[in-house]
Amino acid sequence: MSSHSNRYIITGGPGSGKSSLLSALINRNYKGFEEISRVIIREQHEMGGDMVPWQNLVGFADLCYNRMSSQLDECDANCTCFYDRGLPDIIAYVRRGGLTVPEKYFEKAKAYNNTVFLAPPWEEIFVNDDERPESFGDATEIYKFLKSTYQELGFEIVELPKTSIEDRLAFIEGILG
Repeated sequence: MSSHSNRYIITGGPGSGKSSLLSALINRNYKGFEEISRVIIREQHEMGGDMVPWQNLVGFADLCYNRMSSQLDECDANCTCFYDRGLPDIIAYVRRGGLTVPEKYFEKAKAYNNTVFLAPPWEEIFVNDDERPESFGDATEIYKFLKSTYQELGFEIVELPKTSIEDRLAFIEGILG
């Protein structure tokens, strides 16, 4: 068993229920890491910075890469950790922006469990906010970029059912055994 077998990514387009699911996992005593991109966007808004994906995707992606890399070090082998987005998400976002992905992103993307939980677009629960200005159409396109990126990187994608948080939690725990 490799040292990263306990690091699971929950990914999907904006507004697909990832953060709510992560909160439920944390309440079940799993270690969880909030979505770094939202933290950075919040910080940039507060400081009047431009390191947000719609103004400076390269700078934003690099900030995400550095913070996500640090998060990986916070997960020890004795617990199961869940990440609201992982390093492969940055690869997908940079590609969606039509930019070249730095090679270091690909190397570090291997630092997670091979199973990734993918939340599909779900219009009924989708909402916008200051950190998530994308439309539902954008969220669906992002989902497609994420899915193809994870597939290309060799991850086994497990699509989350469009169901309650409790049912999604039971679904994940069933897969983890």
